[in-house]
Amino acid sequence: MKRVTLLLAISTASSMVVVADETTSQQRDRQREAGPAERDLALLPPFVIVDPWPQHVSPTKRQGVPGIERTSQGRLWVIHGRDVESPRNYQVVKYSDDDGRTWSDIKLMILPRRGVRAMSACIWIDPQERLWLFWGQSFGQQDGRYGIWTMTTNEPNADDPQWSLPRRLGDGIMLNKPTVLSNGNWLLTSSVWKADNSIKVYASTDQGETFHLRGTANVLPVEARGPDEPMIVERKDGSLWMMVRSRGICYTYSQDGGKTWSPVERSPLKHPTSRFFVRRLNSGNLLLVKHGPLDEKTRRERLMAFISDDDGKTWQGGLLLDEREKVTYPDGVQAKDGTIYIIYDYNRTPNGAVLMATFREEDVRASKPVTDDVRLRVEISRLPDD
Repeated sequence: MKRVTLLLAISTASSMVVVADETTSQQRDRQREAGPAERDLALLPPFVIVDPWPQHVSPTKRQGVPGIERTSQGRLWVIHGRDVESPRNYQVVKYSDDDGRTWSDIKLMILPRRGVRAMSACIWIDPQERLWLFWGQSFGQQDGRYGIWTMTTNEPNADDPQWSLPRRLGDGIMLNKPTVLSNGNWLLTSSVWKADNSIKVYASTDQGETFHLRGTANVLPVEARGPDEPMIVERKDGSLWMMVRSRGICYTYSQDGGKTWSPVERSPLKHPTSRFFVRRLNSGNLLLVKHGPLDEKTRRERLMAFISDDDGKTWQGGLLLDEREKVTYPDGVQAKDGTIYIIYDYNRTPNGAVLMATFREEDVRASKPVTDDVRLRVEISRLPDD
C-alpha cells in the first residue's frame, strides 16, 4: 500500500480545495482587505505531503519555474511550481534514477496556507551531500516582504528520504542556487522585489545551521527594478560577481565577501527581461545559459549555452538547446563526469512542459553536438492538453 505522510499534522486536502475554488480576482480582493494577522500567515510553515495520492494533486493549466540537482550516486531531483504566477502557486518534487529517462510520481508537495503562495523554488545539494529545497512565500501575489523557506534531507538517495520540518531563513525570494566560497562560507541571494536595497545576500559560516544578512545591493533607476533573480559567482581573484535580471542582464561586484556591492551596471550581453543561468563548471570555466546570441536581444526564445574561460569577460560557443518561443527559466547542474543538465519550462499555459537538456562543455564550444551525451527536449512533466 502506498505510504502517504503529512509532515505537519494538519489536514491539507480541504484547505487546498478551498483555495482552488477562489478566482484570482477574489484572491486579490481578499489580499487588499487582509489585516496584519492574515498577512502574517506567510510567516507560518506550509503543509508538506510526502508521497501524495493523485487526488491530492489539484489540476492546473499552468506549471513551470523548475530547478534540478544530481546526487553523487546519479539520482536527479527536480522541483517545479504548479499554478505558477497565481495566488495558488505550490511546489512539487520528483526524481529519476535512470538519468532522466523515466521519472517518479510526485514525491513531495509543498502546499502554502490559504491565501499564501509557495513560489520560485530552488533545489541544491550542499558539500555534505544534503539535499536542500528552497522556496519563497508571499501573502497573495506580492506582499512586499516575502520569505525564504527551506527543508532538507540527509538521505537524498534513499527510497523514502526523511525530511526536516520547514524553517524560514529571511526575507525575499531566492530562486537561484547558493554559492560556496573558497573559504567555506555559503552565500545565498534573495530579492524583495522593486524595493530600495532589494537584493539581499545571506551568509552561513556553519554549513547551513544559521544564516545572517551580510550585505545588500541596490538597483537604479527605480523604474528598472523587478524580481532581480540574482546569482553569485566567486571569481578567481577572490572577488564576487553577481548577475542580476533588470531589463536584461546587469551585474555588480563585491571585494569584501558580499558585505558591500558596487553600483548595479548594465551588461553588454543582450537579453530579454527573463531568468538566465550562470555557474562554475568542474573545469573552472563558467557556463551561461541565456536567450539568443550574445549580441542580439530576443524574446523568450532560442535557449542557448555559452562558455567563458576568463571569468565572464568573454564568451565562446553557442549550443542551441531549444529554438522555440516560450522556453524560459533555465537552471542547471553538472555531474562529476562532466555531463551538464539544464532544466527549463516551455509554454507554461496551457500545457506547461518541464524539459531537460544534457550536453558537455565540448558541445557548447563547438556550437553543435559533438559528443554522445547531447539529449534535447527530454520531457519531465507536461500538463494534459484537454
